[in-house]
Amino acid sequence: MSQLFYVKECSSTNDEISKFLLYENSDFVALHTFNQTRGRGQYGNTWSSTAEKNLAYTLAVKAENFQLSDFMFNYYTAIIICDFLANLTENTVKIKWPNDIILKNKKIVGILIEKKKINQNNYFIIGAGFNILQEKFDDISNAGSLLTQTGRHFNLNEFTSHLHDFLIEKLCTTPSEDQVINRFNNSLFRKDMISVFELNEKRQNGIIKNADRNGNLWIDLENDGLCSFYHKEIKLLY
Repeated sequence: MSQLFYVKECSSTNDEISKFLLYENSDFVALHTFNQTRGRGQYGNTWSSTAEKNLAYTLAVKAENFQLSDFMFNYYTAIIICDFLANLTENTVKIKWPNDIILKNKKIVGILIEKKKINQNNYFIIGAGFNILQEKFDDISNAGSLLTQTGRHFNLNEFTSHLHDFLIEKLCTTPSEDQVINRFNNSLFRKDMISVFELNEKRQNGIIKNADRNGNLWIDLENDGLCSFYHKEIKLLY
C-alpha cells in the first residue's frame, strides 16, 4: 500500500515527510510539492527551484524491506529514475555519479537519499528534485529541464502520479547487487570517454572507468593514473 501526499508549499520535502510518517503505516509514503523553498542536495548543497515549474518529491520506504546495501540502494534508485525519464522522453538518459540525472548533457534531476529512524523504524528517505517546465537557470550553465531538453510541456500532476507509480512498482521487486552495479555502470555519464576533471584546483583529462560497490568512482587520470574518488573529491566538468 502506498500514500501520495501534496502540500502547496514547504521548505524541504525530505524534512517534512517525517510528519506524515507519524500517522501512516504504509510501506511507501510520499510527499510532493511544486513550490519547495529551501531544498537540499547532497552534502549540504542547495537545490533551488522555480515555483509551479518543477517537482520536489520525497518517498519514504522501510529499510527492512530491502536486502541491498545503502550504496546499492542509492544506485538502484538512480537507475529507476533514469529508466522512468528515458521511457517518458524516448531519449537516452544518463546518471552522473553519484546522484544526478542527465538528459542531453544537462542536469535535470538531483537526488538526495537519507537514512532516518522514525517511530522505531529505519527508513530510506528518497528525495528528488525534477526540473520540468523551468526555462531559465541563470548562472547554472549545466542545468536544464524536460522542457528545455525535449521541447515538451508536461503536466505536473500527471508526471508526479506516473513517477510515483513507477517507483513503487520497481521498488517492490529489487534486483541483485550484481545486476544493480552493472546497470548503474552501463548508465554512467561520460563513462569510457575522455573528459576534463578538476582536482585540487587543477584541471586534467581523464576517463571514467566505473563506480564500485563502496560508492567510489574510478578514473584513469592523465597525470595520476587510475585513482578512486569519493563524492566531492573530484569534479567532472561538462
